[in-house]
Amino acid sequence: MKIIVDVMGGDRAPEETVRGVFLAADELNARYILVGNRPDIERIAAEEQFDLRRVEIIHTDVAIEMEDEPLSVVRAKKNSSMALGLHLLSEGKGDAFVSAGNTGALFAGATLITRKIKGVQRAGIGSILPFQNPVLLLDAGANIAVNEENLLQFAMMGSAYMKHVHGVENPRVGLLNNGSESHKGTPLQQTAFVRLSESPAVNFVGNVEANILPFDVCDVLVTDGFTGNILLKCVEGCGKILLGRIKDILYSTPATKLAALTMKKPLTEMKRDYDPSERGGAPILGISKPVIKAHGSSDAKAIKNAIRQAIEYSRSGAIYSIAEEIRNTAEN
Repeated sequence: MKIIVDVMGGDRAPEETVRGVFLAADELNARYILVGNRPDIERIAAEEQFDLRRVEIIHTDVAIEMEDEPLSVVRAKKNSSMALGLHLLSEGKGDAFVSAGNTGALFAGATLITRKIKGVQRAGIGSILPFQNPVLLLDAGANIAVNEENLLQFAMMGSAYMKHVHGVENPRVGLLNNGSESHKGTPLQQTAFVRLSESPAVNFVGNVEANILPFDVCDVLVTDGFTGNILLKCVEGCGKILLGRIKDILYSTPATKLAALTMKKPLTEMKRDYDPSERGGAPILGISKPVIKAHGSSDAKAIKNAIRQAIEYSRSGAIYSIAEEIRNTAEN
């Protein structure tokens, strides 16, 4: 297993991205290609006392910045760390690609360089919502406008991912809506409800309202990328404010501090559930090879976990399952 990492992508690159690879090299059974500025990588390796003979370096001093246009990855910045990494993946020189860089550019590059699975109309970003029973949200930000066929394919891709990567048998698919009744929502939600209901390829459980999402009602939630991204950020923000409020309460008096000591383990587990660095990143589903988008603010721990996710996705066989489901649906 060989993982390609764009070490120049992200708000905290290259220091945290390179250190994340070093952490992964110590813990995970894989080989690594680091795409980025060699002098920076060598400097960080010297600081961390890491033997660079354990990794391969592809040098470039060109980076995709957060403000760059998405198509810069295939136009103005063809020699960027992101573009070179995606080409390596496309050419079979690695098994998966990880980047914390510009989301739009990564999505465009994955689609145009690595390319979609045959028959997939739109790739989508899948993000795990941190509930007691995790829910895969798809699309989490790539496609502002979609149609009912896109949502059906999101459901199929999300189901394959949850089955093969997370071990969920026959994943339940919900359609994000403002009511549970079939007639609720915009014309898109109404036609998508019918399309999903009639498809034997997914285990559709109906419309799902946002307020019941945490209560184990579905394993995959499909929506357009605009709505999905808003939902994702709202969930992340609520998690942060809830954890902060609990901390304020538990450390407000000597008595509550004593109580906090007795609750340390469950509180730590709760914090871990809502910590984006524990999840690592989000797969771009529908691409012919594994591409993982790490959070732009990822620290070394988050990069390591994004790499772990890339390894699991690559080994899972989910991409082959998606390709088979898309082909079977097209034939029928």
